[in-house]
Amino acid sequence: MLPNSPALHYQAYQAVADLTTPMRSAARFLAPWLHHSLFWLPHSRALRKAAAACEVLALSGLTHHRPPFNIDTVDTPSGTCAVTEETVFRTPFCSLLRFRKTPACGTEPKVLLVAPVSGHFATLLRGTVQTLLQDHDVYVTDWHNVRDIPLSEGAFDLDTFIEHIIRFVDWLGPHTHLVAVCQPTVPTLAAVAIMAEDQHPHQPRSMTLMAGPIDCRINPTEVNNLATAKPMEWFESKLIGVVPLRYKGGMRRVYPGFLQISAFMSMNLDRHKESFRKMYGHYVEGDTVKAHGIKEFYDEYLAMMDLPAEFYLQTVRKVFQEYQLPRGVLEYRGRRVKPEAIRRTALFTVEGERDDICSIGQTLAAHDLCSKLAPYRKQHHLQASVGHYGVFNGKRWEHQIYPRIRDFIHAFDE
Repeated sequence: MLPNSPALHYQAYQAVADLTTPMRSAARFLAPWLHHSLFWLPHSRALRKAAAACEVLALSGLTHHRPPFNIDTVDTPSGTCAVTEETVFRTPFCSLLRFRKTPACGTEPKVLLVAPVSGHFATLLRGTVQTLLQDHDVYVTDWHNVRDIPLSEGAFDLDTFIEHIIRFVDWLGPHTHLVAVCQPTVPTLAAVAIMAEDQHPHQPRSMTLMAGPIDCRINPTEVNNLATAKPMEWFESKLIGVVPLRYKGGMRRVYPGFLQISAFMSMNLDRHKESFRKMYGHYVEGDTVKAHGIKEFYDEYLAMMDLPAEFYLQTVRKVFQEYQLPRGVLEYRGRRVKPEAIRRTALFTVEGERDDICSIGQTLAAHDLCSKLAPYRKQHHLQASVGHYGVFNGKRWEHQIYPRIRDFIHAFDE
């Protein structure tokens, strides 16, 4: 059990993690050695069980560092291109990554993919990036883990997120297209509204909002209900911890990654247990392809970053409890955000029929908010038979959703 004081949550977790790290490291070292030994003893079930146990044990802890994107090549209409990941702009809180293709595929639309600050790293959108690269010059917001950011760099709140989008779009210049997935749909819409009201010369050509909580009053999901079931004082007292002094972000208040993953996994605990059982069984039976598929998913899923307390608490209050954007009272640095000011940036929204996080209608609500945007600049797509993750990853994303987004972006790139 963790101590009741939120200030001690992180310290208790870190102590347990430190104690178990040597055991997980040993299992990580032994697993490949045991797999290689099967070359000499291919029928040894005991050896397979030992290797499988090591794989499960090695995967049982969290990592707090971003996994690699591992995008080395991409197939384009012009042929296969090599891909190089590079940082082109950097702030203390985020690196703007570009995935440069060689040879260059001529002049392609610039797409800024706005990744969530929601616990998982931007690599959760690896499949989204890989697909967008086929026809676009792709940039991604690679948010940093705040436990590695000193307090001297200041706070990171919802205004800071909006400011980052504006700064990145301004740096990228004209002819930029925005694609936001899930949580950042709200700050992305706000950023575009601020730029429109200011008549910014680099207003994005289009913005695609995918499976985002624009108006959580519509068809509330279990996630929405959880956010409204408790007062803000509960979230602050039960979920906010303090980064240990051993890290650069020592004493920064955060919603720790280990608490986030506990909440995520508790929603589908039986399914996760079954996945680990299947992975163990696949290794024992020698079906390494299926076992590696499960392992690769959890390598990504169990890579977590801490969320800045001020950003998390503001998001819960302003987006999920008070619905400030659809009610017309959301502010950015003291200014009311006015989506009705958007007239130039085309809008495309995407929802999944089976999305149990952002249900049908919540993202579509952006169309009513952008009331002065011409009808021909608005499109919506409801994808049948996909949940939240399937909106931006998987076969239906690649073959049914992406072609619509691609055509929309290219139509407004002139």
